[in-house]
Amino acid sequence: MKARRLFTRVHGLRTHARVRGEGPPLVIVPGLGCASWMYARVSRQLAPERTVYAYDPPGHGLSQGAPGYPARIEDLTGHLAAWLDESGLWGAPLLGHSVGGEVIFDLAARFPGLPGALIACAPTGIPENPSVPLQLLRLARDLPRERPGLILPGLAAYLRSGPALMTRLAADQREHETGPLLPHVRVPTLLLDGTADPVVRSWTVRAIRRAIPHAAVRVVPGGTHALTDSHPRAVARLTLAFLHRVNR
Repeated sequence: MKARRLFTRVHGLRTHARVRGEGPPLVIVPGLGCASWMYARVSRQLAPERTVYAYDPPGHGLSQGAPGYPARIEDLTGHLAAWLDESGLWGAPLLGHSVGGEVIFDLAARFPGLPGALIACAPTGIPENPSVPLQLLRLARDLPRERPGLILPGLAAYLRSGPALMTRLAADQREHETGPLLPHVRVPTLLLDGTADPVVRSWTVRAIRRAIPHAAVRVVPGGTHALTDSHPRAVARLTLAFLHRVNR
Protein backbone atom coordinates (compact mmCIF):
# COMPACT_ATOMS: atom_id res chain seq x y z
CA MET A 1 0.00 0.00 0.00
CA LYS A 2 1.64 3.20 -1.20
CA ALA A 3 2.15 6.11 1.19
CA ARG A 4 0.98 9.63 0.40
CA ARG A 5 2.41 12.91 1.61
CA LEU A 6 0.45 15.28 3.81
CA PHE A 7 1.65 18.85 4.40
CA THR A 8 0.10 21.05 7.08
CA ARG A 9 1.18 24.53 8.21
CA VAL A 10 1.78 24.61 11.96
CA HIS A 11 3.28 27.60 13.79
CA GLY A 12 4.13 29.01 10.37
CA LEU A 13 6.16 25.91 9.43
CA ARG A 14 5.32 23.48 6.63
CA THR A 15 4.92 20.17 8.45
CA HIS A 16 5.03 16.79 6.75
CA ALA A 17 3.59 13.36 7.47
CA ARG A 18 3.60 10.17 5.41
CA VAL A 19 0.15 8.62 5.47
CA ARG A 20 -0.52 4.98 4.71
CA GLY A 21 -3.35 2.50 5.26
CA GLU A 22 -7.00 2.46 6.19
CA GLY A 23 -8.96 2.45 9.41
CA PRO A 24 -8.69 4.44 12.65
CA PRO A 25 -5.68 6.76 12.86
CA LEU A 26 -2.36 6.00 14.53
CA VAL A 27 0.44 8.59 14.69
CA ILE A 28 4.14 7.66 14.72
CA VAL A 29 6.37 10.18 16.53
CA PRO A 30 10.04 9.61 15.58
CA GLY A 31 13.22 9.61 17.59
CA LEU A 32 15.82 12.36 17.68
CA GLY A 33 17.04 13.18 14.16
CA CYS A 34 14.88 10.44 12.66
CA ALA A 35 12.47 10.93 9.77
CA SER A 36 9.17 9.49 8.62
CA TRP A 37 10.83 7.33 5.95
CA MET A 38 12.69 5.38 8.66
CA TYR A 39 9.35 3.97 9.88
CA ALA A 40 8.15 2.55 6.55
CA ARG A 41 8.54 -1.09 7.65
CA VAL A 42 6.40 -0.81 10.76
CA SER A 43 3.91 1.46 8.94
CA ARG A 44 3.34 -1.25 6.33
CA GLN A 45 2.65 -3.80 9.05
CA LEU A 46 0.14 -1.49 10.75
CA ALA A 47 -1.54 -0.23 7.57
CA PRO A 48 -4.02 -3.11 7.06
CA GLU A 49 -5.82 -2.07 10.26
CA ARG A 50 -4.83 1.57 10.78
CA THR A 51 -4.36 4.82 8.90
CA VAL A 52 -0.76 5.47 9.90
CA TYR A 53 0.55 9.04 10.05
CA ALA A 54 4.36 9.01 10.23
CA TYR A 55 4.93 12.58 11.45
CA ASP A 56 8.07 14.64 10.87
CA PRO A 57 8.76 17.09 13.76
CA PRO A 58 10.08 20.55 12.87
CA GLY A 59 13.56 20.34 11.39
CA HIS A 60 13.19 16.59 10.80
CA GLY A 61 12.48 14.76 7.55
CA LEU A 62 10.49 16.93 5.16
CA SER A 63 9.23 19.35 7.84
CA GLN A 64 10.55 22.89 8.03
CA GLY A 65 12.50 24.08 11.02
CA ALA A 66 13.62 27.58 11.97
CA PRO A 67 16.91 29.06 13.23
CA GLY A 68 17.39 27.79 16.77
CA TYR A 69 14.05 25.95 16.73
CA PRO A 70 13.25 23.47 18.08
CA ALA A 71 15.52 24.19 21.01
CA ARG A 72 13.92 22.04 23.71
CA ILE A 73 11.89 18.86 24.13
CA GLU A 74 8.94 21.08 25.08
CA ASP A 75 9.17 22.68 21.61
CA LEU A 76 8.66 19.23 20.07
CA THR A 77 5.70 18.60 22.38
CA GLY A 78 4.05 21.93 21.61
CA HIS A 79 4.45 21.50 17.87
CA LEU A 80 3.05 17.95 17.98
CA ALA A 81 0.04 19.14 19.99
CA ALA A 82 -0.65 21.92 17.48
CA TRP A 83 -0.21 19.54 14.53
CA LEU A 84 -2.61 16.97 16.02
CA ASP A 85 -5.18 19.73 16.58
CA GLU A 86 -4.75 21.18 13.08
CA SER A 87 -4.97 17.70 11.52
CA GLY A 88 -8.15 16.73 13.37
CA LEU A 89 -6.40 13.91 15.22
CA TRP A 90 -7.65 14.54 18.76
CA GLY A 91 -7.95 11.20 20.54
CA ALA A 92 -5.64 9.32 18.15
CA PRO A 93 -3.19 6.84 19.71
CA LEU A 94 0.48 7.81 19.45
CA LEU A 95 3.42 5.48 18.85
CA GLY A 96 6.63 7.18 19.95
CA HIS A 97 10.14 5.85 19.38
CA SER A 98 13.10 6.78 21.60
CA VAL A 99 12.88 10.55 22.20
CA GLY A 100 9.48 10.32 20.51
CA GLY A 101 8.42 8.24 23.51
CA GLU A 102 9.55 11.02 25.84
CA VAL A 103 7.61 13.55 23.74
CA ILE A 104 4.36 11.57 23.89
CA PHE A 105 4.67 11.17 27.67
CA ASP A 106 5.15 14.93 27.92
CA LEU A 107 2.16 15.52 25.64
CA ALA A 108 -0.16 13.19 27.57
CA ALA A 109 0.72 14.89 30.88
CA ARG A 110 0.53 18.47 29.58
CA PHE A 111 -2.42 18.07 27.20
CA PRO A 112 -4.82 15.61 28.87
CA GLY A 113 -7.35 14.20 26.45
CA LEU A 114 -5.32 14.94 23.33
CA PRO A 115 -3.86 11.42 22.82
CA GLY A 116 -6.12 8.39 23.10
CA ALA A 117 -3.37 5.92 24.02
CA LEU A 118 0.43 5.70 24.05
CA ILE A 119 2.79 3.08 22.68
CA ALA A 120 6.40 3.91 23.60
CA CYS A 121 9.16 1.93 21.85
CA ALA A 122 12.58 2.07 23.54
CA PRO A 123 11.49 5.31 25.23
CA THR A 124 13.73 7.87 26.84
CA GLY A 125 12.23 9.87 29.69
CA ILE A 126 14.34 8.96 32.68
CA PRO A 127 17.57 11.03 32.97
CA GLU A 128 19.96 8.14 32.40
CA ASN A 129 22.11 9.92 29.77
CA PRO A 130 24.38 12.39 31.62
CA SER A 131 26.14 13.72 28.53
CA VAL A 132 25.84 14.00 24.77
CA PRO A 133 29.13 12.07 24.22
CA LEU A 134 27.76 9.14 26.23
CA GLN A 135 24.56 9.14 24.16
CA LEU A 136 26.65 9.10 20.97
CA LEU A 137 28.75 6.25 22.34
CA ARG A 138 25.66 4.18 23.04
CA LEU A 139 24.31 4.89 19.56
CA ALA A 140 27.67 3.80 18.10
CA ARG A 141 27.37 0.52 20.01
CA ASP A 142 23.87 0.03 18.65
CA LEU A 143 24.67 0.78 15.00
CA PRO A 144 26.21 -2.61 14.11
CA ARG A 145 23.12 -4.34 15.53
CA GLU A 146 20.72 -2.56 13.19
CA ARG A 147 19.53 -3.77 9.81
CA PRO A 148 22.02 -2.68 7.11
CA GLY A 149 19.15 -1.33 5.02
CA LEU A 150 18.45 1.29 7.69
CA ILE A 151 21.93 2.85 7.52
CA LEU A 152 21.50 5.04 4.42
CA PRO A 153 17.96 6.25 5.27
CA GLY A 154 19.18 6.96 8.80
CA LEU A 155 22.20 8.93 7.61
CA ALA A 156 19.97 10.92 5.25
CA ALA A 157 17.65 11.76 8.15
CA TYR A 158 20.52 12.80 10.44
CA LEU A 159 22.08 14.97 7.74
CA ARG A 160 18.70 16.61 7.15
CA SER A 161 18.28 17.47 10.83
CA GLY A 162 21.91 18.48 11.21
CA PRO A 163 24.30 18.26 14.15
CA ALA A 164 23.30 21.60 15.69
CA LEU A 165 19.63 20.64 16.12
CA MET A 166 20.43 17.14 17.32
CA THR A 167 23.07 18.29 19.81
CA ARG A 168 20.76 21.04 21.10
CA LEU A 169 17.90 18.62 21.76
CA ALA A 170 20.13 15.87 23.15
CA ALA A 171 21.66 18.34 25.61
CA ASP A 172 18.19 19.53 26.66
CA GLN A 173 17.32 16.00 27.75
CA ARG A 174 19.44 16.64 30.85
CA GLU A 175 17.16 19.56 31.75
CA HIS A 176 13.87 18.04 30.66
CA GLU A 177 12.14 16.76 33.78
CA THR A 178 9.95 13.96 32.47
CA GLY A 179 9.93 12.03 35.75
CA PRO A 180 7.51 14.32 37.62
CA LEU A 181 5.16 14.30 34.59
CA LEU A 182 4.89 10.53 34.23
CA PRO A 183 2.37 10.01 37.08
CA HIS A 184 0.08 12.44 35.24
CA VAL A 185 -0.14 10.17 32.18
CA ARG A 186 -3.73 8.91 32.45
CA VAL A 187 -4.30 7.26 29.06
CA PRO A 188 -3.67 3.56 28.32
CA THR A 189 0.07 3.07 27.88
CA LEU A 190 2.20 0.28 26.42
CA LEU A 191 6.01 0.18 26.82
CA LEU A 192 8.04 -1.91 24.36
CA ASP A 193 11.49 -3.02 25.49
CA GLY A 194 14.03 -4.52 23.06
CA THR A 195 16.41 -6.95 24.74
CA ALA A 196 19.37 -6.04 22.46
CA ASP A 197 19.08 -2.26 22.94
CA PRO A 198 22.27 -0.69 24.39
CA VAL A 199 20.81 2.84 24.26
CA VAL A 200 17.69 2.50 26.44
CA ARG A 201 18.29 -0.24 28.97
CA SER A 202 15.55 -2.42 30.46
CA TRP A 203 15.94 -0.73 33.84
CA THR A 204 14.83 2.52 32.19
CA VAL A 205 11.63 0.90 30.93
CA ARG A 206 11.02 -0.59 34.37
CA ALA A 207 11.49 2.83 35.99
CA ILE A 208 8.96 4.36 33.60
CA ARG A 209 6.59 1.49 34.39
CA ARG A 210 6.85 2.27 38.11
CA ALA A 211 6.04 5.93 37.41
CA ILE A 212 3.02 5.02 35.23
CA PRO A 213 1.47 2.23 37.32
CA HIS A 214 -1.23 1.34 34.79
CA ALA A 215 1.30 0.93 31.93
CA ALA A 216 1.82 -2.49 30.36
CA VAL A 217 5.29 -3.72 29.36
CA ARG A 218 6.03 -6.12 26.53
CA VAL A 219 9.50 -7.41 25.72
CA VAL A 220 10.70 -7.83 22.13
CA PRO A 221 13.42 -10.51 22.15
CA GLY A 222 16.41 -9.37 20.12
CA GLY A 223 14.89 -5.92 19.65
CA THR A 224 17.53 -3.25 18.97
CA HIS A 225 17.11 0.45 19.68
CA ALA A 226 15.43 0.85 16.28
CA LEU A 227 13.07 -2.02 17.06
CA THR A 228 10.37 -0.45 14.86
CA ASP A 229 12.68 -1.29 11.95
CA SER A 230 14.44 -4.43 13.18
CA HIS A 231 11.23 -6.10 14.45
CA PRO A 232 8.32 -4.35 12.66
CA ARG A 233 6.00 -7.37 12.77
CA ALA A 234 6.41 -7.82 16.51
CA VAL A 235 5.92 -4.09 17.18
CA ALA A 236 2.81 -3.99 14.97
CA ARG A 237 1.37 -7.17 16.49
CA LEU A 238 1.85 -5.95 20.06
CA THR A 239 0.58 -2.46 19.20
CA LEU A 240 -2.59 -3.67 17.48
CA ALA A 241 -3.35 -6.21 20.21
CA PHE A 242 -2.97 -3.48 22.83
CA LEU A 243 -5.20 -1.03 20.95
CA HIS A 244 -7.88 -3.71 20.50
CA ARG A 245 -7.71 -4.48 24.22
CA VAL A 246 -8.09 -0.86 25.32
CA ASN A 247 -10.65 -0.14 22.57
CA ARG A 248 -8.71 2.72 20.97
